[in-house]
Amino acid sequence: FADGARFDTEGVVERINHLIKACRDSGHPVFYIQHDGPKGDVLEPETQGWEILPHLLPGPQDTIIRKTACDGFYKSELHGALQSDGITELVICGCATDFCVDTTLRAAASLDYDIIVAKDAHTTADRPHLDAKTIIVHHNFMWENLILPGRTVRVAASHEVAQMLVDEKHS
Repeated sequence: FADGARFDTEGVVERINHLIKACRDSGHPVFYIQHDGPKGDVLEPETQGWEILPHLLPGPQDTIIRKTACDGFYKSELHGALQSDGITELVICGCATDFCVDTTLRAAASLDYDIIVAKDAHTTADRPHLDAKTIIVHHNFMWENLILPGRTVRVAASHEVAQMLVDEKHS
């Protein structure tokens, strides 16, 4: 979100906040993945572009994991933190669909996590060859159809994911 030129940023942020609330209300931990770019990059640490969006407010109980690659697991503390909390299923949302979200999702799948993607809670920018909305639709289709024996990638609307979390708490 560093440059703000993302598809439906306001709506995506609203849906992510709804998911965060559902996670917190149902006792699930929330992890923020923050990208540290190199010096001079829009995501350089301690610059405005690097900051977590002001409308996404990490709580004191949330964990912030810093990364330097599209893959949230690559040389970061994410996998270890999830393992230490006994987490085997992830709800994934964020920015950028075609880079960070996709790469992290595929890495999570290769690490044997079950995955739920909030199909309306990730975004990206238009690319020279494809508009953002088409990229998002394409990735939702791809993730839903990945072949992962013994694991699942479930793709659902954020309100359905939030309801799953609530229902799980009451079952």
